[in-house]
Amino acid sequence: MPSHLVKLNDGTYMPKIAFGTWRRGNGQGAIDIVNEALSAGFTHIDSAQAYGNEAEAGAAIRANGLKREDVYITTKFSSRADLETSLKNSCEYFGVDYVDMYLIHGPKHAQPDIPTIWKKMEEIQADGLAKSIGVSNFNVEQLETLLSSATTKPAVNQIMFYPYNLKQQAPILSFCTKHGIVTQGYGVNIPLIIFSGGPVDEPLYAITQRLNAKPEQVLLAWARAKGVVVVTSSTKRERMDTYIQAGDIELTDEDVAAIDKAGEAGPPELQHS
Repeated sequence: MPSHLVKLNDGTYMPKIAFGTWRRGNGQGAIDIVNEALSAGFTHIDSAQAYGNEAEAGAAIRANGLKREDVYITTKFSSRADLETSLKNSCEYFGVDYVDMYLIHGPKHAQPDIPTIWKKMEEIQADGLAKSIGVSNFNVEQLETLLSSATTKPAVNQIMFYPYNLKQQAPILSFCTKHGIVTQGYGVNIPLIIFSGGPVDEPLYAITQRLNAKPEQVLLAWARAKGVVVVTSSTKRERMDTYIQAGDIELTDEDVAAIDKAGEAGPPELQHS
């Protein structure tokens, strides 16, 4: 298996890093950003019905001249329409016959209840509209409810994941690992974007100096070391390139432990509250 892919519990493979379209807007600007990400080397595009830019992502894929099998498409159910109609609409926006991964965008979208909607997800997978199925923002209790009646396990649970929320999310990560569910993490760079100056900075910048790397690359490598597939994003080509290059960075166990420990202290405002 190529090093840039992770094998899912359904036997399919997913790229270990995805470019997210959340907050990337609409129209030509969004098309240009996704097109730039594909040109930088991203082969996994993560979108959602709620983002309102599936059509732009599809236009970018076509503009880049990529074959369907050369790009991995994730999108998420968050529509008021029924599940199958929603996914068919998403496929039409993307200009494809199927998506690679279809996620329930969160527990609030699991209507009327988790077992009922998951059964519909299994039917969608069986019909070939989605190669793989999973969930987003599910906690341990919700995953237990799903698994209690599921025929097919979710392949992925996508959650917010960064050093300062590691303690909160660790039980979910552990549960998913135990049950063969891949954890996808978004928000990995939050310590740099929102909580600059916090405890994580010290080990983070020490590691960057030793490895001659950038802080965001170290955070992506940290998440990868925790077994997490990263969803990240940017409007700048330079940063996109940086994210792709992060796949070559390997942290020591001591590096990972130092970031973990700093994260447990919490972000700056929590320390002084």
